[in-house]
Amino acid sequence: MKQDGDLDALVRMRIRGLRTALGWSLDELASRCYLSPSTLSRIETGHRRIALDQLAPIARALGTTLDQLVEPADDGDVVIRPLRDEARGRTMWLLSRESGPTGMTVAKLRLTATLAASGPQRVHPGWDWFTVLSGTVALSLGERTILVHAGEAAEFSTMIPHAFGAHDGPAEIIGILDHEGRRSHLSAEPLLGE
Repeated sequence: MKQDGDLDALVRMRIRGLRTALGWSLDELASRCYLSPSTLSRIETGHRRIALDQLAPIARALGTTLDQLVEPADDGDVVIRPLRDEARGRTMWLLSRESGPTGMTVAKLRLTATLAASGPQRVHPGWDWFTVLSGTVALSLGERTILVHAGEAAEFSTMIPHAFGAHDGPAEIIGILDHEGRRSHLSAEPLLGE
């Protein structure tokens, strides 16, 4: 079956790639996974089938997991495409493909709308964190407005009514948002206080 052959070739390439990235010879890896150098050479070159009882010690020796070593390649879409929200003056790139273990999302945002034009203040459970890559961000927390400049970061409880927008021109930020923050800041769904 071609798919099995493709995965087999990918596993062989990963073994060789990890070994060379570590600067190890065949002899060094062979001694760490208790195989002979000739067996390991035949595995890497495709002259020997890879047995499961060989893969586990090879993965361990290379500092990876069996799952990572045999994971099928998913290179269907390696480009992170921007999502534009013209109404709120935001362009967003999701940098985390899936929410993290605690439901966190990492996103880059380009803000063009001012604080007044970015929409109403929102309230939701959790915390938001962002760092400004370029420009200046106006962060409204309740009655206060705080200017956050390039190279600075902000962290705040999202139970405080809040909003943010560009100040004196476009700004770019990297933000870490929890589940509710993602809904509030990366979509147009209404939340508490709207």
